[in-house]
Amino acid sequence: MPTIDPRVDAYIDNKAADFAKPILRHLRKLVHEGCPDVVETWKWSFPHFDYKGVMCSMASFKEHCAFGFWKQSLMESDAIPAEKTAMGTFGRITSLDDLPDDETMLGLIKQAVKLNDDGVKIERTPPTTDKTLVVPEVLTAALEQNPAASEYFNAFPYSKRKDYVVWITEAKSDATREKRLATTIEQLAEGKSRNWKYEKC
Repeated sequence: MPTIDPRVDAYIDNKAADFAKPILRHLRKLVHEGCPDVVETWKWSFPHFDYKGVMCSMASFKEHCAFGFWKQSLMESDAIPAEKTAMGTFGRITSLDDLPDDETMLGLIKQAVKLNDDGVKIERTPPTTDKTLVVPEVLTAALEQNPAASEYFNAFPYSKRKDYVVWITEAKSDATREKRLATTIEQLAEGKSRNWKYEKC
């Protein structure tokens, strides 16, 4: 019997966009078909599939889905793109056509199963880069004008502060930058991270 987590049902039925529902249901079905002993679980506010450790996960965003194998760097397949357009193994998924065919997907799932069966670990190299975050002047100035936003920003961990900095600095026009800056200050004043919508259970 498959191990089903009702939180995954709720995520697909209530939180996923309409376009994403059939994609997530199909991915879920394939994972269970490829690994009958898989256990559905919930980590970092989106569905995961465990088999002797984390095996894969899926997520739905406003305009795309994502599906990723935990040990994709150790997997071999021409179906895994070298460059990604979003998080996950296959980048932005907006329809079932963005995924490999079912036979290929099942082959990948079975590769992931074997890696976990064999107890293969990913060797992770500790980061050596300087984690000093360069905050753009426009954001610094805006934070000075809003003590609440500034307090939350400074209290956030490096990764969450970086999310805002990158979002603002990557704006391609002044108008976009100003709009993002206003949203940043508004969200920070409420204690929200850049991706707060996707962090809720």
